[in-house]
Amino acid sequence: MKKITLMFGLLLAAQFSTAQDTCAAAFPITAEGSFVVTAVNGTQVPMPICADNGEGATAGEWYKYTPSQDYTVTVTSNLAVNNGKDTRVHIYTGTCGALACYAGDDDSGNGFLSVATFNVVGGTTYYIAWDNHWSSLGFTFEVQENDVVVPPPTPVSYNNTPIGTVNSSYNMCIVDMNGDHLDDIVGVSANNMRVHFQQAGGTFNITDFPISGTSFMPGWSIAAGDLNKDGYNDLLLGSGSGLTFWQSNSTGTAYSNITPGQYIFCQRTNFQDLNNDGNLDAFSCHDVDPNVYYINDGAGNYTYYQSGVTPGAYNLGVLMSGGNYASLWTDFDNDGDSDMFVSKCSGPPCELHRNDGAAGYTDVSAFAAINAQPVQSWSSAIADFDNDGDMDILVGSNGGTGNFLYRNNVDAGNTLVPFTNITDGSGWETNVPHRDYYAYDFDNDGFVDVLGGGNRIMFNQGDLKFAPVSYTNISAGAVGDLNNDGFLDIMNGNTVRYAVPNGNNWFKIALQGIASNSNGIGARVELFGPWGKQIRDVRAGEGFGYMSTLNTHFGLGTATEIEKAVIHWPSGTVDVIMNPTPNQQLFVVEGSSPLSVNEPNSNAFAIYPNPASSALNITALNGVAAKHARIFDLTGRLVLSSEVMNNTIAIEKLATGSYVLLLEDSNSKTFSQKFIKE
Repeated sequence: MKKITLMFGLLLAAQFSTAQDTCAAAFPITAEGSFVVTAVNGTQVPMPICADNGEGATAGEWYKYTPSQDYTVTVTSNLAVNNGKDTRVHIYTGTCGALACYAGDDDSGNGFLSVATFNVVGGTTYYIAWDNHWSSLGFTFEVQENDVVVPPPTPVSYNNTPIGTVNSSYNMCIVDMNGDHLDDIVGVSANNMRVHFQQAGGTFNITDFPISGTSFMPGWSIAAGDLNKDGYNDLLLGSGSGLTFWQSNSTGTAYSNITPGQYIFCQRTNFQDLNNDGNLDAFSCHDVDPNVYYINDGAGNYTYYQSGVTPGAYNLGVLMSGGNYASLWTDFDNDGDSDMFVSKCSGPPCELHRNDGAAGYTDVSAFAAINAQPVQSWSSAIADFDNDGDMDILVGSNGGTGNFLYRNNVDAGNTLVPFTNITDGSGWETNVPHRDYYAYDFDNDGFVDVLGGGNRIMFNQGDLKFAPVSYTNISAGAVGDLNNDGFLDIMNGNTVRYAVPNGNNWFKIALQGIASNSNGIGARVELFGPWGKQIRDVRAGEGFGYMSTLNTHFGLGTATEIEKAVIHWPSGTVDVIMNPTPNQQLFVVEGSSPLSVNEPNSNAFAIYPNPASSALNITALNGVAAKHARIFDLTGRLVLSSEVMNNTIAIEKLATGSYVLLLEDSNSKTFSQKFIKE
């Protein structure tokens, strides 16, 4: 490997202290060492912005670099001499007056220093511009040339499309907002929510929803889910001072602001049904105190709890010395309930809290061997990276320390055992730090990839090894299918990076909970086929800041058949869809496709007649009597609730149509079946 650094002495830097104030006067640098910027006070501000965190600069310093041959280049201020400083860098191609972003970085180095790595072509001029968005103080930077890294063939390409009407203060959310199961773009500003509702063909209709009162803005994170089970998703906005709910009315035509008022230095926020009562609760990582959550009673009341502080609170992260940054809810031990993982930033190791049902949550971080130190992580990515049926963990790095990749080894009895650190040789041992990490199958080859920093996607090679592929100015952002073509798109600011289909097949599932929460958040979705089994867990809030689609997405590669899809709902209901067709989105209502009698965990009751006109008769198959019945229509609306008398349920008042019957037995277990009312 060839490594050359660009070097210029302090005297030379001072001599040309004003020579780099504009693009036209950019100082030419060659492969000879480090360069000292005395101050960021040039007269031309770098535009367009190529790094994260928006505009706001008033000055810039300009340099131009023309490599003699192809290299992989790193422009970095991540040097010991710059400790405590804050920089931002932009890399351009083109000519002055017609510059195009090529790379850039804000905080990928230690603290708030910058690291931008990109491939260059010999003889091409690249403009390097530093701005004073955060500081005008001087600093030192290096340009490092390495033998060019030849990336694998690009698994998927993107068409970058700016959408000028995506102009809210916070464009951080992609989720279905009107119940049509198509992903929409959600923007948040003070007293306004702007939704770009996706239409057929990937066009959008724009609606602004005025929000009265004073709301906390999602300066740190945003989550979405149906809090009040009315069929319309609500928002959870996390700020450095507290959180706010924006909750829909029953028709989705207006939203109200609910700001409980407790002080929370919110980091990652989530919706999750913590007590499994069918209602979504709100969780927030607290940066400087123990984590907090609000229990939703289903009647519009939200009760505040703080871990280890409020009497009766769950143990979901008692602060040690700071840095609860990102929470991810997923079923690590395959026992049917959601556990919680917390990425830590300020010293303590990451935490894994196992869901033990009525006994609450147990911190099993040390036992699971995922508590390596030191760690500086703002978020992590969790997925079944090796398609072996359990969730693995990538602990993301935000500088200072490296990434950690852990393989899950849960046993056949759904018992958690220690994870294995497989970082070395995985591709993650090379540290390109970033605050956000998102795990999705971007190229639809059947293996989950990771979007993070460094203008790249780490593509899963199928053997727990990842290869970086660079894209011009791509960054972490909200993820969803914004043109319904089965390939996941990425939103960076107001630019949508539309994936260009590559020929691989795909499958999507949208869920409607009945006994469970409306979105099916916390459900485990399994897809079986020639590849074996793929799994996804439905989550509201991943990575650090953004909210992505609630539809589950699977890449199938070249496979043309699916054996079955299995949904394990938080309520315990299991639906099975045999031989679904690839390259479509399937809508599944909880209990509408129950397990057949020759499969494990089959329903404990039979109902007859079906179709029925006036009454349903119930026969217990396991000797346990039915106690209570609830009936839902296929939109998830509760239409009847009654005790079961003499094994009969009167249904004559129901309108003609299809319904889902949820029965509770005397042991408080629930079972569901679909029936037709004549």
